[in-house]
Amino acid sequence: MSKDQRIDAYIAQAAPFARPILNHLRQLVHQGNPEAEETIKWSMPFFTYRGKMFANMAAFKAHAAFGLHPHRGLAGLTDKAGDAMGQLGRITGLADLPGDKALLASIRAAKKFHDSGAPRPAKPKPRPAPPVPADLAAGLKRNRKAADAWEKFSPSAHREYIEWITEAKRDETRELRLATTLEWLAEGKPRNWKYQNC
Repeated sequence: MSKDQRIDAYIAQAAPFARPILNHLRQLVHQGNPEAEETIKWSMPFFTYRGKMFANMAAFKAHAAFGLHPHRGLAGLTDKAGDAMGQLGRITGLADLPGDKALLASIRAAKKFHDSGAPRPAKPKPRPAPPVPADLAAGLKRNRKAADAWEKFSPSAHREYIEWITEAKRDETRELRLATTLEWLAEGKPRNWKYQNC
């Protein structure tokens, strides 16, 4: 197992809730692919295999994240990529992780895929964005900067904001999300900008 001391330091500096998650994921990656090598890219722990990106993990203020490369079609994982960076969604404790058996199956499937030399799976065709809700449309009319950014964003970027707003369960939550959306749009930020600037 190839360990990078920078990842030791990253885990040591992570929030207490995240340390056991990161240590466990690290152990599973090496168990599932003993040839994986550790490194730091974009200020996050990454694992490479035969010179290519294999997996990554990260800790944020209130959740951790994990991803395999490529992740589409791997056994044992339900893709929750819309919830957070990576495909496991927001991980706030070990209980949020799939079972070790499922994770190891996915890690081994990713290794097998890399060994096969097959091209990476094609990205699915983007779906069109759902209709813009009336309250968002009204907010965009009142905020020129937000409207300009909205026009430049892709349908998938529109969908991320629309779904975030419309999935709110309470009126107060929806209003807060709408206000945050207009603020972020006015700054030119996509919905998941926090994960892109890690």
